[in-house]
Amino acid sequence: MGILTSLDAVRNADRVIDALRLADDLAFDANRDGGARTIRVLTSALTGDDQIAAIAAVHALAQVFDAEADVLLSDLLSDDRAFIREHATWALASRLPRYDTIGRLVATVAAGGFGGMLAQRTLEQWSSEAAKHVAIGLEGALLGITAPEARYRLVETIGLVRHRIASGPLLRIAADQSEPENVRIAAVSALGQRRTDKEVPALLDALSLGGDVLADVAKLAIVDLAAPPLPPKNHDRLSVAQLFLHADIDAGLQHAGRGDNGGIATLLVRLGDALVARDADTRVLTMSRGSVADATESVSSISAAADGHVYGRIPLLSEPVQSANAWPLRVAARRGIRRLLRAAGGVDVVHLRMADVGSLAAADVARELDIPVVFTVAPDPHAVINTLDLSGRLSHANFGDIDETEHFWFRARLVQQLASNAAHTVLFPRPKLAEDMKTLVGIDISKHPERHSIVPEGIDLGVVDQGVSEAADFSAGQPATPPLAMLEELLSELPAERRGLPIVISVGRFHRVKGMATIVDAWANGPLRDKANLILVGGDLVTPSADEREQLGLIDAIVAPTARRAAGLILAGHRPNDVVARWVAAARFGVGDLAAPRGIYVCGSLKEEFGIALLEAMGAGLLVVGPDSGGPATYVEQGVTGYLAPTWDPKRLRTAMTKALAAAQGESGEVRALQSRATVEKSFTIEAMAGALGGVYARVDAEESELREAVTAL
Repeated sequence: MGILTSLDAVRNADRVIDALRLADDLAFDANRDGGARTIRVLTSALTGDDQIAAIAAVHALAQVFDAEADVLLSDLLSDDRAFIREHATWALASRLPRYDTIGRLVATVAAGGFGGMLAQRTLEQWSSEAAKHVAIGLEGALLGITAPEARYRLVETIGLVRHRIASGPLLRIAADQSEPENVRIAAVSALGQRRTDKEVPALLDALSLGGDVLADVAKLAIVDLAAPPLPPKNHDRLSVAQLFLHADIDAGLQHAGRGDNGGIATLLVRLGDALVARDADTRVLTMSRGSVADATESVSSISAAADGHVYGRIPLLSEPVQSANAWPLRVAARRGIRRLLRAAGGVDVVHLRMADVGSLAAADVARELDIPVVFTVAPDPHAVINTLDLSGRLSHANFGDIDETEHFWFRARLVQQLASNAAHTVLFPRPKLAEDMKTLVGIDISKHPERHSIVPEGIDLGVVDQGVSEAADFSAGQPATPPLAMLEELLSELPAERRGLPIVISVGRFHRVKGMATIVDAWANGPLRDKANLILVGGDLVTPSADEREQLGLIDAIVAPTARRAAGLILAGHRPNDVVARWVAAARFGVGDLAAPRGIYVCGSLKEEFGIALLEAMGAGLLVVGPDSGGPATYVEQGVTGYLAPTWDPKRLRTAMTKALAAAQGESGEVRALQSRATVEKSFTIEAMAGALGGVYARVDAEESELREAVTAL
């Protein structure tokens, strides 16, 4: 297509997700047919009401190798629209350095946020060609900036300049006691990457003698300096690394549902254990965030572990933030991941699962250390984009404004990049998997099918069965176990007229994608309010994050906090995984005189790639309600084991919940409950998942070995 035809295709695309994909064609045509006319056409798209076309034009300009395109992209850093400034900052990373632009990129770094991360990436890229100019620009900016957080970001970026010119300011700032602690921490962390500078070890040794956080960071930097080259591959055992950066993953799963510590954290613990149980020679390294002190300890424990399931901590040098706001932690994450993989003596495979800052950082490290990546490809954020589009909340006219917060464009491109560079991709079952991957993500899995594997997620039925056993015994008159006693206490706070009603229960993070407020809306504004009590398990109710506060605010607007008990709404906060298993089972069997049996489980997620909590509820024998797209549609039999609905629509979700509760209350035996459990037992256990993935990892390791041997033989 010609450049104008390609631009028209973007503008006229009926679906937002199609417009994003067509933007690639626009960039291709801009690269192929550069010149003055192409630049004029793209410039025309920068104005007007179509924000998708404007963003597409920015990235297409980056493919036109012409000085005028450079000038235009540089000028866009001063555009009135924040989303245009962000995309121009990103696009400039693919261009040659412009010395007159470095100052504005440095100012963007100092300002922080997602745009600051993009500017930092661009300056890091440019520093390979213009190290002196970048370093001088950053150091000069420090003269006029006193705010500690801004200084931290600038010093961190100086640390990315590999030229020796950057060592001087880093050494000076690290030793300067008048600098704020966090600024010195940024400098000390960077010094751990500068092995060729003779002055560095002595300073780090001196700083490590203190008893503060700076001393701990210096100790980690010393570890980084001393890290030996990775040893040759050990083919007698398989070593796998997996990552979830947005949780403090613990083997006991004590924090399920707090912040971002949701189903993925549970899955990684169970999966790592199952992989090791399957093959005693396997080693699984599960990496997640932690303190500097935790990181130091985990380096030692990982170095000593030849096999088993071990946990590594990545210090992000920041207070925990939600995943959507974690992009500025890229550099700290990258250093922490590199440190752990080196401590492990290398691994055979790194498995990445989502388009977030952890995967962005880990992919860089895997490439640096020559470790193959297995990537679980899901249409995220693509499915969310499509859902918001269908609901009327996302369009050509407001995409850029929403993208400032959600970073849809960047995340979609990151999925493409991770998938294309992966040694193997793993896919979740979906009703129309091949079609969805092609139309939503742009990946044709029919080509080279040997590079793709469909692997359902799985759950630990042992934990589920224990919960069912305890709940059944309690309903038969046995004393309540501690988890069930906790539930009794919560239910006893309800007024007398609410006691004895069945339970509608949902477990998950309090995040807009999980739809907790939508569940409350569907329950409170319909017949269910008088027929069942609602229990939401998840979220930090004491010190909620921004996302949690948003959901709580929406819930409070539906049911005032002072009216929750009278209405039958219980917000239980996050609970340990084994406690949650007992409560879900109790919704099936009842809780004495406080709750009737045959309640239901509801998942209100805008998108659910597979649905661990839904599977656990089905394993416990509950009738479930879930989204009618993604993974749940492959294992929930409509009208039999559950009810599916477009969960973004409260009215249709309410209808599904009402039908499900009526069906559950109408059951007179255990036939359907046993059918639900059988569905899980047949195909969705953690052991089955470990078996499938173990085969994938072994195959990738063997293929990589063959490639290395072939290259060595040349």
